[in-house]
Amino acid sequence: ILAQAWTRSSSDPFATSSLIPDNLPIANMGKKAQVAKGGAEAPPASDGAKKAGKVAKGIKGSTATKVKKVRTKVHFFCPKTQKQSRNPKYPRKSVDGRSKMDKYRIVQYPVTTESAMKKIEEINTLVFIVDMKASKQKIKDAVKQLYEVKCAKVNTLIRPDGKKKAYVRLTQDFDALDVANRIGII
Repeated sequence: ILAQAWTRSSSDPFATSSLIPDNLPIANMGKKAQVAKGGAEAPPASDGAKKAGKVAKGIKGSTATKVKKVRTKVHFFCPKTQKQSRNPKYPRKSVDGRSKMDKYRIVQYPVTTESAMKKIEEINTLVFIVDMKASKQKIKDAVKQLYEVKCAKVNTLIRPDGKKKAYVRLTQDFDALDVANRIGII
């Protein structure tokens, strides 16, 4: 068998049947070889050649080179995507919470020390212990609602024991001594 010359078909260079010797018995061949030798399942040689030609054209024809993106910065940031505005299907809270900082919580109690009394008599100023979270404007409004007086200005400080003290200066129209009598300080 080695001495035999292998015949090659000149019409079809891609045919596999031309590589198999003609005098070799079919029983010794595998299934693919039997099909290539002349079995029923082999497609015509011209179809295979056409397909191979199309593939070759596809490979040769369009060689698209991928362009590498030029990076100008060292850091990578994720691209900005579309952000949807919130569109809730139901309210997360059934009722809005009311403000817990009412006038009674803001102004807690008046200070009745000697220095506070001196301020009431001399510079028309009332002294209160107020809530830590109360701002000057809220203290002003709370004193106006509680005692029906107008405040000229409010000074605050935080004492070493952690309480906030407010000096509420009244306008010239109101007397701090009268307000102190109404409250019950004096």
